[in-house]
Order: sequence, then structure tokens, then C-alpha cells
Amino acid sequence: MMNHSQPTGADYNYTVVRQFALTTVLWGIVGMSVGVLIAAQLIWPQLNFDTPWLTYSRLRPLHTNAVIFAFGTSALFATSYYVVQRTCQTRLFAPKLAAFTFWGWQAIILAAAITLPLGITQAKEYAELEWPIDIAITIVWISYAVVFFGTIIKRTTSHIYVANWFFGGFIITVAVLHIVNSMAIPVSLWKSYSVYGGAVDAMVQWWYGHNAVGFLLTAGFLGMMYYFVPKQAGRPVYSYRLSIVHFWALIALYIWAGPHHLHYTALPDWTQSLGMVMSLILFAPSWGGMINGIMTLSGAWHKLRTDPVLRFLVVSLSFYGMSTFEGPMMAIKTVNALSHYTDWTIGHVHSGALGWVAMVSIGSLYHLIPVLFGHGRMYSTKLVNVHFWLATIGTVLYIVAMWISGVMQGLMWRAVNADGTLTYSFVEGLEASYPFYFVRFIGGCFFLTGMLIMAYNVIRTVKAPDNTLPALAEAEAA
Repeated sequence: MMNHSQPTGADYNYTVVRQFALTTVLWGIVGMSVGVLIAAQLIWPQLNFDTPWLTYSRLRPLHTNAVIFAFGTSALFATSYYVVQRTCQTRLFAPKLAAFTFWGWQAIILAAAITLPLGITQAKEYAELEWPIDIAITIVWISYAVVFFGTIIKRTTSHIYVANWFFGGFIITVAVLHIVNSMAIPVSLWKSYSVYGGAVDAMVQWWYGHNAVGFLLTAGFLGMMYYFVPKQAGRPVYSYRLSIVHFWALIALYIWAGPHHLHYTALPDWTQSLGMVMSLILFAPSWGGMINGIMTLSGAWHKLRTDPVLRFLVVSLSFYGMSTFEGPMMAIKTVNALSHYTDWTIGHVHSGALGWVAMVSIGSLYHLIPVLFGHGRMYSTKLVNVHFWLATIGTVLYIVAMWISGVMQGLMWRAVNADGTLTYSFVEGLEASYPFYFVRFIGGCFFLTGMLIMAYNVIRTVKAPDNTLPALAEAEAA
């Protein structure tokens, strides 16, 4: 219920939320289109058109940066700015700074889209962008932290809702990760060298790389889950105590898991083992969070029959559970000996990226956009349902193809003849993977088609006159 002292929708700063919500859909289509193109290039290499800017090696980092930092992070900006206002019952702190974070972030995305195809890169996974762009990211991110925490400080409620704990944790940690990993010595405007050397550089990079997954792609999106799942289900969070345990356990453990990317390398053996053990322990809080989200539907399971938005959110939690079971298993050294460098890793990443991150973002946006534009629902619930099935089938096709291809690659690469020579050449392994690359491409096409349908549905919702869709009840409580 809403009491009369709470701000109404008109009292919140929805402008920046609308901007980030709409650009999330746009960048999702751009990033996933590049992903589908490079998936096609692995089947039909001539699709690089003999152009250096369109080669797989330059478009692949563009794809990862676009889906993580353009699509995923825009979704986090939109939802965190919305949730922190609603739950703190106050307008955003420093609205001009909030506007700066939007325009600054779009400028950074465009800079990445220009420099990466040109081959301007630091060659560090998820941290390819060169030093001038890294400095810009730092400035925008610190501004984001000021807006977010400033809003929490000026809240009119005594309580800080758990979603804000996850958003806050992700904002602080990503700032630390980015600044430490991006420490470099510039030698020209677009070239620099890391201040770290050798194995230390690898260690710092994967401390950053895995925690970009752990904090940006997990903690941030769990903040989304803890707000939008209860809202869409019309039920309170299953266990508030579990949500707090989930938060502290996750942030205490995740930060140590990075070395599992460096098994059987020059990294000291004890560091690899520590990363493996921490990854295995991480399974517990991850599943605690998944169970908390899914059990929030207690008493509301029937809504899944008629509400495709809730279906997106619940299925995303199932993929979160699957990915966070698979990750610790792949961190075990003996399993990693088979899986490392194979398509299994690609399947695992996309189980998390498509199944968890993209689907929870899409579900949250489908809840958010009608609210932001003064409507009671999306233009077409039927199209939301079509999108749900395209996204689900596309994700399953993708990850199953990569699982099979990956395990097969791992077994073929380690197969030896009686005299100790390798049974298969590298090219034979590649030939065997070809059919699975085609299935992966089809899965990507399914997912991208769903995003295009979403864009159409969003445009029709935004443009709809206020009287054509049931108006949102102002009693929408925070």
C-alpha cells in the first residue's frame, strides 16, 4: 500500500531511466548482431569480406564489449536509477550528474565501436579499450557512484532495500577492478603497456576478468532480480534473511575465484588451487540466491501461465542456477584440463550471458517500460510471449551445441596413439566442430530475432497515446 507521504511517479527523475532503458534495447541488438556475424564467420570465413576491420579477431572484442558494457551496463544504469529512487522514495541525487553519466557512457560505447575494429587494443579480456577511454570510464563510473550513493544518503526511508546493497556492491567493486587492472604506461595517444609484467599481469587481469563476471554480470543483475521478481510476482521476497546472507557470502567469496582461469599456467600452483577451492565454495551462496528468487513465487506459480514477463524472470533464475553450478565444476583442475580452450567455456559464458543476464534484463525492461511511459502494460503481451520462446530456444540451442562441441574438442585434443603421437590433427577437430557452429549460429539468430521483436513492441508502447493502453495505477508502490 502507498501512504500519502510517498512521492508519486511525477516526483521521480525518470528521464535518465528512460534514456538508458531505450538504449539498452538498441545496444542489445547491435551487440548481438555482431555476435551472430562472428558466429557466421566461423562457418563461412569469407564473411570478413577480406577487410581487416571486419575480421573475427577485431569484431569478437567489439561483440563482448557491446553486450557487456553497452547492453548489460545500460540495463544496470536504468534499473539501478529506477530502483534506488523507488525504494528510497526520493528523487535522484545530482540530476545533471546523472544526465552526464548517460551521455558520457554513450560516448564511451561509440569510442569502443570505433577503436576496436581499427585494432586499437590493450589485448586484455573485457579490458581491451586503450588508456584515454579507460580514463573516461573511470570519470563516468565515479559520477555514477556519486549519484547512486547520494540518493541513498538522502533517502526518506530508514531501511535500505536489499537490491540497493547489490547495486552498491557492484558499483564500488567494478570501480576498484577497472582502476587497478587498467594501470598502464602510455607511450602514445592510442598505445600503452600494462604496469604489471608476466604472470602478475595475468593474475591481475583474471582477478578483474572473473570479477567483471562476478560483480557486474552477477551482483548487479541480482539487484535487478531482487526488485523485479517480487514486483512482477506480486509477492514479497521469500527470505529477507537469506538475501542478506546471499549478499555478504557472494561478495566475500567471488573476489577470490579469478585464478581458475589460469589452471596449468605459469601462475603458482597454490594460487590456482586457492582459486579452485573458492570457486567451489561459491556454489553455496549462488544457489542460495537462486532459491530465494524462485521461492518468491510461492503462492504465485499460476501467474507463469499467463505472464510472459514473469516467465522471463524465472527462467533467467534457472539459467543463473545452471551457470553457477557449471562454473565451479569447470574450476576443478581435472575438469578444467578437459574443458579449457574448448567451446565448453563459450557455452558456459553464454549460459550466463544469454540465459541469465539478457533474460533478467529483458524481463525487467518489460516491467519497467510501461511504467516509465505511463502505460499499464506493453503494447502486445503476445509478442512478449513470442520473444520469450525465441530467447529460450535460442539459448538452449546455443549452449547445448557448445557443450557437445567443447567436450568433443577436449577429448580429441588429448587422444593419443599407442606410440604417444596425437590421434587427431587440429584441423580434424575443427571439422568435427563445424555442425555445432552452425547450430550455435541458428541459436544466435533466434535470440536476435527476439530482440528485434522486443524493439518493435517497445516502440509501439512508447508511441501509444495514453488512452489506448490501461493507465498505470498511481498506487504502484515502491
